[in-house]
Amino acid sequence: MSSNGKPTPQPPAAGNGAGGPPKMYQRPIYRPQQAPAKRRRGRSCPFSCCCCFFWAVLVILLLAFLAAVAGGAFYILYHPHRPVFTLSAARVAKLSLSSSATVPALTSAIDVTLIAKNPNKKLVYLYDDFTVTAATAANAVPLGEASVPGFTHEAANITVVKATVSASALGVDPTAASSDIKRSGDFPITLDLETNAGVKVGGLKTKKIGIQVHCEGVKVAAPAPPPAPAKKKKLAKAAPSPVAVDDVPPAAVTTVARVCQVRIRVKIWKWTF
Repeated sequence: MSSNGKPTPQPPAAGNGAGGPPKMYQRPIYRPQQAPAKRRRGRSCPFSCCCCFFWAVLVILLLAFLAAVAGGAFYILYHPHRPVFTLSAARVAKLSLSSSATVPALTSAIDVTLIAKNPNKKLVYLYDDFTVTAATAANAVPLGEASVPGFTHEAANITVVKATVSASALGVDPTAASSDIKRSGDFPITLDLETNAGVKVGGLKTKKIGIQVHCEGVKVAAPAPPPAPAKKKKLAKAAPSPVAVDDVPPAAVTTVARVCQVRIRVKIWKWTF
């Protein structure tokens, strides 16, 4: 109050409105926003490992299905058959084994004749050069090798293949050689022909793959040694005696119509199956 008894006027309070109550400024409360939930891995199919594996398997199955359909159509159209090889004759022209007890040397010459038949009516086989090897059936003692030029085997064609499997002073195992190779009588051998073969259908040629022609159950015999010359006896007025049949060396055993197996040889890196 003033000295004269009147109340002293108070200055108006600072505010937005004259004479109104003061307004307090309230700062908004900061509320942190929640981070969006992370997507679970594996939900996005195009970028997941499981989905990639699924699509890879699906593509492989689709390719296998298409290959099966193509193979079935090819079989229905052409009816493919493997070539047929038949061993018609095997004759031992020379066979000798040295008497060395450590490493005996083998010298041999075996003439073989095979009949190759293409039973297909529309498929042509293309053969590279053949490598021919022979060995004993019991212990696989090598008897020599030969090479036969390749040829084109036309459809429904029969071709005669001849070769002379030979060896000159070939070192062999003494125990196995003395057990397998009979100086008298016959003994079984195996004959193998290896080459690469392709198929030609019209103007289309396939890639060549390895094949093996395996002939077993073949029995041959070493040629009989020539007979010793007979001593001449002086006989007065003796009529010439005819030559006995036993004096002529018997012919070697000949194998006729022995059908061979045709196998596909697949080479993976260093191994051949």
